Amino acid sequence: MSVPVEIDVETLKCEIKKTYAQVSTEPDTNFMFPTGRAWARDLDYPPDLLMNVPDGSAESFAGVANPFSLGHLFPGEHVLDLGCGAGTDSLVAAQMVGPEGRVTGVDMTPEMIAKARAGALELGAEHVEFVESEVERLPFDDETFDVVISNGVVDLIPDKDAVFAALFRVLRPGGRLQLADVTIQRPVSEEGRRNIDLWTG
Repeated sequence: MSVPVEIDVETLKCEIKKTYAQVSTEPDTNFMFPTGRAWARDLDYPPDLLMNVPDGSAESFAGVANPFSLGHLFPGEHVLDLGCGAGTDSLVAAQMVGPEGRVTGVDMTPEMIAKARAGALELGAEHVEFVESEVERLPFDDETFDVVISNGVVDLIPDKDAVFAALFRVLRPGGRLQLADVTIQRPVSEEGRRNIDLWTG
């Protein structure tokens, strides 16, 4: 169920872009959340696949958990990485699905998309593409993907109904969602909902 939006959504998007652009361009900054390859290791990413992810992508990893803990991807599957950031999850997924599969990463931050594309090029993953887009307006045909993965992105978007409508539209019948995200146990106060810093950090 969507929470009524009581903040300026465009301002929120600008602040999110600013934060994650900094994660991309200044990965050694001390953020309010953990980042980097060591953090992905702590989340039990498959070490044999994580080690192949180029440093440029891995240093800007900012996930909250491990979507692959919900299940391994299979060779030949078409995967959408929602809010792909610098591409760590996309490049792990690419190794799982192999060259007969396909991985498409989507992110609204141009700096992250650029870094993800550079990582795919360095890995030689020609079956991976990255698209700059907002999650609520996915530029794909209906029933395009076998699996949607996402890591710490849905919580950043006020209109959850729009997100899941977009996901179910592009997912094939029988497809899977493998989402890693932040959850809360108690309702957020009105003041908290209006605090952009709580949304972005």
